[in-house]
Amino acid sequence: MRKYLLHVLIISFVFIVAPITSATGGSKTLRSSYETLSVSQVQSMPNVSIREKTGWGFFGHSTINHIYDLKSINGDKVVIDHATGLMWHQSGSDYMKWNKAKEWVRSLNSRGYAGYHDWRLPTLEEAASLLESNKRNDLYIDPVFSNKQKWIWTGDSEDGSEAAWIVYFHNGHVLCSIFDNRYYVRPVRSVE
Repeated sequence: MRKYLLHVLIISFVFIVAPITSATGGSKTLRSSYETLSVSQVQSMPNVSIREKTGWGFFGHSTINHIYDLKSINGDKVVIDHATGLMWHQSGSDYMKWNKAKEWVRSLNSRGYAGYHDWRLPTLEEAASLLESNKRNDLYIDPVFSNKQKWIWTGDSEDGSEAAWIVYFHNGHVLCSIFDNRYYVRPVRSVE
């Protein structure tokens, strides 16, 4: 009888604890190298729930359960996401063109923002991971981040064009935009 009860307890534990562990999402590894992406590749991105596809991207939100931690390192504010192993620049940049955005990140690295020299533009997958399912602070992004950056550049370009992918936090839109347009930068670095 004891063996039977122990067996039932073990099976119950597996069926109760396993879903809890997978529901928290564990650690998600997001693509960190830049790519040239087509609209169909973007619309099949992992860790995203799409509410509407468009001819140039989609409206949607991340399915990752983030664990954000706001820190100040050497007076510089960063947001660490323990769910993805990423460290984000908390406030981001001013409005700028894509090539200027890359220069701004190089400057950030030159001065060692928060003591680090490996900041970069996020990939589309990383930037889209910040999209929330509901507006908070008038944006689809957690209020731990500055709400000044309504849309941000990524390091990924669009297949067959002179454009890069952007994430628009004002309405949860992922789309591409020509390099001469102006958007904000929210640099990122890999922690793990």
